[in-house]
Amino acid sequence: MTKDRLFPASAMPDRDWWHTLWPNPERVVRALRIGQGMTVVDLGCGDGYFTAAIARQVGEGRVIGFDIDPAMLEQAQAACEGMSNCSWLLGDAMALHRLLAAPADYVLIANTFHGVPDKTALARVVAAALKPNGRFAIVNWYPLQREETTVLGQPRGPKTEMRMSPEQTRMMVEPAGFKLETRVELPPYHYGAIFIRITA
Repeated sequence: MTKDRLFPASAMPDRDWWHTLWPNPERVVRALRIGQGMTVVDLGCGDGYFTAAIARQVGEGRVIGFDIDPAMLEQAQAACEGMSNCSWLLGDAMALHRLLAAPADYVLIANTFHGVPDKTALARVVAAALKPNGRFAIVNWYPLQREETTVLGQPRGPKTEMRMSPEQTRMMVEPAGFKLETRVELPPYHYGAIFIRITA
């Protein structure tokens, strides 16, 4: 796996500061309106920090951890050990709609969208991977100066110039056949933009 295939500035953070930033991933998942029985794709799942929380939330539903990095998928599988409602896909995010066996109810991409070279193109791929009225949620850093977003005493997150406001995110996603349904606050530095698929 070559690093040049990864989206820029979207490497998985160290787990210690990830846990400090969001000590309760289940609360984040609930805030994003992921519910019981859903089939959810955790796109760019990394080490499975949110994948495991999603698996607990959907119950009889299913979570599909999707990542381009096999080492990350191995870590995610370990994080979800013993959970029977998890499955895994290795591949490029731009091929999501071709690799899924069936359309999903919900796709989550956390802390990665800012690094996608063609954001609207990725949103179109997600639309093709969703059921009608399916949801696409994007967790993004607010466009604060990087020096202001400290975790464990150090600046964290993408470069300041890569950060996207909620309005910038909306403008990239809605042309792909989505409508912004709601925005949720994910303190201290993030928001979640939840879109609904409106195309047939």
